Amino acid sequence: MAAVESSTKVVLGGRRGGPDVTTLRQDRWWIQPVVTVSVLTAFVIYSTWAAFQNKNYYAGSVHRDLISPFYSPCLANSCVAGSAHGFILHNWNLSPALIILIFPLGFRLTCYYYRRSYYRAFWWSPPACAVADAHATYSGETRFPLIMQNMHRYFFYAGVVFNVILTYDALRALRQPGQGWGVTVGTLVLFANAILLWMYSISCHACRHLFGGHVKSFKKHPIRYWFWKVMTPLNAKHMNFAWTSLIFVALTDVYVRLVASGALTDYKLF
Repeated sequence: MAAVESSTKVVLGGRRGGPDVTTLRQDRWWIQPVVTVSVLTAFVIYSTWAAFQNKNYYAGSVHRDLISPFYSPCLANSCVAGSAHGFILHNWNLSPALIILIFPLGFRLTCYYYRRSYYRAFWWSPPACAVADAHATYSGETRFPLIMQNMHRYFFYAGVVFNVILTYDALRALRQPGQGWGVTVGTLVLFANAILLWMYSISCHACRHLFGGHVKSFKKHPIRYWFWKVMTPLNAKHMNFAWTSLIFVALTDVYVRLVASGALTDYKLF
């Protein structure tokens, strides 16, 4: 007996990403978007406030050599004594943070993981799996301003430069002006911040592509293959490094600010 073929007509309609009903999910799918919005909004508000403060970013007057990552390298003409690395923009008298924050923030804003996070959380595009998209149309990242997301690889290179500078700042924190050399809580904070930023950078998709992209045969590129193998498991943890480094860089600024203002003592460990 021949098999009887049957078919079911499927009609797709409604908004992009789902039917007219928002979702049939019964779990608390909205928690993750809410947390993402809360953390990113808090960071933007704090970093903006810190950037315009233009004070208490360098703890050089309390026998410490601690500088906030928001203000390093300090390039403005208004930099307090000891905070600059040498090169100064003599015509810039505003907050030094306004010169440099565009690069690390640009790196995060165009990051593949952060794109997914704020697209879902702020734009609901879509807010969660099996939840309808809030937009009727979709043009991808082919139009302004989203086409500028393609600058991510260039922001990555700039981020590496800033990581080198912040690592140098951590090494400088071993120096205690007027007291010699040693390790303080602030030294460990700056080192931890530099390490987390390095982990965020080298786990980036752009970094992994830098070593493994456009390679037809890893056999012919053993060094690049070795780096690609190291980057691949780190890439799987990119989300963790993204959030940890974001929160910790803000906490590092808070710590330096409290020490510089005299509200907190940076205790020497040895």
